[in-house]
Amino acid sequence: MSGFVPAPRWRFNTWHSDYPAAFLDLPSGLRVQPCAYSDRAQRFTAFAAADGGLRLGPRSIDGARVALDLELAGTRVALACARPSPTALTVDWQVREHGEWGLRFWLLWTFGAAEDRRVWRYDPGRGLLTACLGDTWVAVLGERPPLLATFHDTLAALGEEFEREGYWYLASRGTEGRVPALRFNLEETPASRLAVALAADEAGAERAVREALAATLSPLPSLHTGASAGALDAVRDVIGWNTVHDAVNDRPYTALSRNWSARKFGGFGVWLDDVFYHALLAGALDLDAALANLDAVLAHATEAGNLPCLVTGRDAWVDRSQPPVGAFVVWLLYLQWGERSLLERCYAPLLANHEWWWRERDGNGNGLLEFGTSRVGEGLYRGTALAARNESSMDNSPTHDEARLVSDAGTLDCEDVGLNSLVALDGEMLARMARVLDRPVEAQRLEQGTEALRARIRDDLWDPQRAVFANRLWSGRFVRSLAPTSFYPLLAGAANDAQRAALLALLDDETRFGGPFGLPSVSRDDPACDDNVYWRGRAWPPLNFLVYHGLRRCGANGHAARLAAAGQRMFDAAWSRERQCAENYNAATGAVTDQPDTDTFYGWGALLPWLAVAEIVQVDPWSGDTVLRHPGEALRLGPLRSALGEAEVVCTADGLSLALGGTTVLSCHPGRQALRLRRVTRDLEIEIAAGGGGRFEIAAAALSLDGDPVAAAHGGWCRIDLTAGGHPRLLRARDVFAAP
Repeated sequence: MSGFVPAPRWRFNTWHSDYPAAFLDLPSGLRVQPCAYSDRAQRFTAFAAADGGLRLGPRSIDGARVALDLELAGTRVALACARPSPTALTVDWQVREHGEWGLRFWLLWTFGAAEDRRVWRYDPGRGLLTACLGDTWVAVLGERPPLLATFHDTLAALGEEFEREGYWYLASRGTEGRVPALRFNLEETPASRLAVALAADEAGAERAVREALAATLSPLPSLHTGASAGALDAVRDVIGWNTVHDAVNDRPYTALSRNWSARKFGGFGVWLDDVFYHALLAGALDLDAALANLDAVLAHATEAGNLPCLVTGRDAWVDRSQPPVGAFVVWLLYLQWGERSLLERCYAPLLANHEWWWRERDGNGNGLLEFGTSRVGEGLYRGTALAARNESSMDNSPTHDEARLVSDAGTLDCEDVGLNSLVALDGEMLARMARVLDRPVEAQRLEQGTEALRARIRDDLWDPQRAVFANRLWSGRFVRSLAPTSFYPLLAGAANDAQRAALLALLDDETRFGGPFGLPSVSRDDPACDDNVYWRGRAWPPLNFLVYHGLRRCGANGHAARLAAAGQRMFDAAWSRERQCAENYNAATGAVTDQPDTDTFYGWGALLPWLAVAEIVQVDPWSGDTVLRHPGEALRLGPLRSALGEAEVVCTADGLSLALGGTTVLSCHPGRQALRLRRVTRDLEIEIAAGGGGRFEIAAAALSLDGDPVAAAHGGWCRIDLTAGGHPRLLRARDVFAAP
């Protein structure tokens, strides 16, 4: 059993990092795991993540609805799993494709507990399997009884029996034992249902399992139809499937990829920036999942102050960190959820990490920072140039090729434009947090440090010969290779107008950074781009994410929209066809598996569909406003979290409407305009951009326009017709929200 006790809605979930199709109930330790045996292939499988045979389908993050396909030797079985109550689980299966005669293919449902010494008992007359797990009883019942109930010492012993004896073997048939396997062949039961239920006593468990077996359950609704259809669903599915229970530390978090957890990481792996991004993605739908990821990252803060680059079951890279995106993520989550406790939870370790960068990574003392490796810990590669490059997260990027490690300083001899821009952004976000937390002295210090760093970026990291921001060696020479990090000064607010214009021209140039499939990790005219190996040419979701926000910040909204569309186009090609969410993509073709160094179900890949969602509804990090945009096509999006609450957006050919908490509060016609919305106590302010207008209908007590009263409610709604204007206007709708 686990010491971690999840909320009731999280009890039965696909918690096991190595077995995505297995359901665990953490409080009781119960494991429900499908297995299969093919006589054609003479092969048994428990459907481990790393072994293939899984197509991960739509699901809720908390596991209340889960769909997936199992495949072995050409036989494909669809599973639809649901929780009719927090302590019950139903599984429906349906054969999609036969790879052999169904009589010779076993679908097995196996059951275990934290201690496999528990005795399970099977009643053939009732088809009922039961066990007592400490102070909890479990009952299992099928819509049809299994052809066989067999018992084994371990799950591994079941697999060994099949490998040794084949499919027609009866000696393990019985009525009690440690690890039961209920066996169904696909000739007689190509479709059926199984239910599992927990209760305080045996009779209660039997009643509960019969109720679960009879339950009628609604399908999982789509979150996103129409324009960019399925983008928000993809965010939900990727975060849901990769959210697991870390048994080593007894906590939930969203893994980078289940494919890496056991074989690569020894049970768990917290790669710093990845898990911060997972918190952001989860926060669009589920605050508990977001907090679990923040806690997993912050739990490993070092005595020196830094958040480590990587902590796994086998290693800890405490000598280095990763580019500081954490404060940006936390600020966005705070704006979405309005939870001051988020800032109280995260501010101190994030501030310590920020100060660590200044203390440890200014190797030549000139006020600009470099990547490095400190003399602490025993992490792999510590004290090498590879460790310093690894701190950038862009391990083999050609932007590091000309840099050398200065051992005495513990840094590369190269000031990195991406790092300095993100440290400036980090300081700005921390200053905002400090203001909210009533720490004015710290806020002022952070603001001053951020402004000074912006000036150094603007003056010292701008290459006037090439009209671009670039990494600069201590010798004063600019590094030849350029990455999307050259655009990060836009995100930091460090570029002047002339620099901004030059960067946008560079972004448009299809021989450099333009193109139909998002940003390459190095300029397309760089010879390294043709390497197509990791950060030497591949397209990476985090690069697109950070540059997108920089474009939005500097007002290059058209460029941001095109970048989001390119990323979604690249993502959707693999997602809609193969349900692949890639770690990285071919920057020329958008392909995923054209080379072997790409994981195909990787958490931060969901940043690409997240940007497609952000093009419709997002929280502006700089103002805190909720921004609504009509994409020019019909769609339905949500519910998802916004700064106004749980939001759902509907766009039609000529209109846009917004519902909060399931109740429509705003509609406008025509809808093809951008609106900025903010809550002011109980009122809703709507900023209409220059040129915007049309009919606005708002569920409010009264309306004012630019401070002047213009309409009172009739039937609970206020209506106003606005002609298109040459300047922005502000509607204020009174009493839209209940009292806080």
